[in-house]
Amino acid sequence: MPSLILSLARGAATSPFKRPGRPDTVLPPDRATAPPAPPAAGPLAAYRRICGFTEPDALPVTYPHVLAFPLAMRLMTRRRFPLPVTGLVHTWIEITAHRTLHPTDPLELTLYADGLTPHRRGTEVTVVTEARLSGELVWESRSGYLSRHATRTGTGTGTGPGTAPAPAVPGPALPAVAEWRLPADLGRRYGAASGDRNPIHLYPLTARLFGFPRAIAHGMWTVAHCLAQTPRPHLIHTVRADFRAPVLLPGTVTYASDGTGFQLRDGEGDDARVHLTGTAAARSARS
Repeated sequence: MPSLILSLARGAATSPFKRPGRPDTVLPPDRATAPPAPPAAGPLAAYRRICGFTEPDALPVTYPHVLAFPLAMRLMTRRRFPLPVTGLVHTWIEITAHRTLHPTDPLELTLYADGLTPHRRGTEVTVVTEARLSGELVWESRSGYLSRHATRTGTGTGTGPGTAPAPAVPGPALPAVAEWRLPADLGRRYGAASGDRNPIHLYPLTARLFGFPRAIAHGMWTVAHCLAQTPRPHLIHTVRADFRAPVLLPGTVTYASDGTGFQLRDGEGDDARVHLTGTAAARSARS
């Protein structure tokens, strides 16, 4: 895996020179790959603790995304990648786990950008991650990352063919299950476990540089912590999650679920602010 420190430094150095939103912007056909290797035990254990996964013999369904984070940094900090990596905001993710993965599985990872789409707040890139075992596709995801910038029409600028799925329409409020009090250092702790040290998650000062009043929780921590609450997370087959509003740190949120859908929101009632909506479907125990 490439050095995360070098990738982040390169991203910070090149971001000021990138101008997203130009109508002639195109994505290079680059792919980033990592050879087969099992996850390192220490970081995996730290990730389980911070997210709440307790199954020792199963790889958390969200963890291949974490393993591929250095590849994402390698791809998105290249000079010809059109969006500045500093300040990118994760907006949605879809995961398909074709089988239960285990901590000893030597996963081969591939990551590439699949399209740029206009967004009312800027430009969004779709990033595809694939994990294989002995050539077999065993896990895949698609993620949206938003580069916020001024747009000419208020609805985004055209930047090429779009492949991002439409966000799910929020449904009715789900039954509240628990209240979570999130500490101010959650972003730093999750960043240490996952490698994602985007400055919007670390400190109030670094978050304010990108328009946030305080540090915000990682979207992937919120969805992982929700999935860890399910009775048998190792059987999760598909996940769709939309990150609708940032979770400011420190803060208190309500976790709600009806067994299939899940939400994170502020409080109850019609005025509750929804931060995250998602669905998860499980495969049978025999598959």
